[in-house]
Amino acid sequence: MSAPAAAKGTLYLVPTPLDHGCDTQSPLEDVLPLGTIKAAAALTHWISENAKSTRAFLKRVDALVPLAQPIQAQQITELPREVHKKGDHGGAARFDARPLLAPALQGQDVGLISEAGMPAVADPGSSVVRAAHDLGITVVPLVGPVSILLALAASGLNGQNFAFVGYLPQDAAARTQRVRELEALAHKTGQTQLFIETPYRNPAVWQALLQALRPATRLAVAQGLTLADGRVQARAVSAWRQARTDDNALGRAPAVFAIGP
Repeated sequence: MSAPAAAKGTLYLVPTPLDHGCDTQSPLEDVLPLGTIKAAAALTHWISENAKSTRAFLKRVDALVPLAQPIQAQQITELPREVHKKGDHGGAARFDARPLLAPALQGQDVGLISEAGMPAVADPGSSVVRAAHDLGITVVPLVGPVSILLALAASGLNGQNFAFVGYLPQDAAARTQRVRELEALAHKTGQTQLFIETPYRNPAVWQALLQALRPATRLAVAQGLTLADGRVQARAVSAWRQARTDDNALGRAPAVFAIGP
């Protein structure tokens, strides 16, 4: 008789704090439940957006709950660069992540992790989750911060009907056109439109929003979520214009923008 096949491991979606790249950090135990920290400490195999940031996260975990293996012994595999740039969910060109899950097929639990927040939500990783489902590997999301949901909840905009639309175009004219399309959709359907941007483009995006949006449209911006200096501000565009908010006030901190009627 042949030996029974080894049980498959589990793919854990491991959220991380939202303070990546920020000047200050929140205590890990303030933003992640103990159960999530313990689950991360028990893992030894990782699929990562960035190995360096994963090791930094594991160092913070180890200070609270000892790791199953030293950081140097952790098996960390980075997602390819093209997945970061082009996304990993697009049509026929989808990235095949099945080879990355070989340890799970051999019985090892694997953690999927991004630099900040929940992997596969406004971050790479959906290809890994899709591959796990195709291979019959159990997928378990752990509890932790998701920036777009925190921003939505604190915006006062419609939380019953909303869409996350990723990044706006880089070209100024195309960006303005996209902003107006999203605004028209928001007013027609009541659906809140959420988007993010590379931090160094914050001032350009902010100016585009103030110039292109209708005075009565509600505009919210959230930064530093879960940090001591975090803030969420929401008001009508007309009020933002009267306030003459300095473009540099947004700084280079990651931001979530939301618009709605």
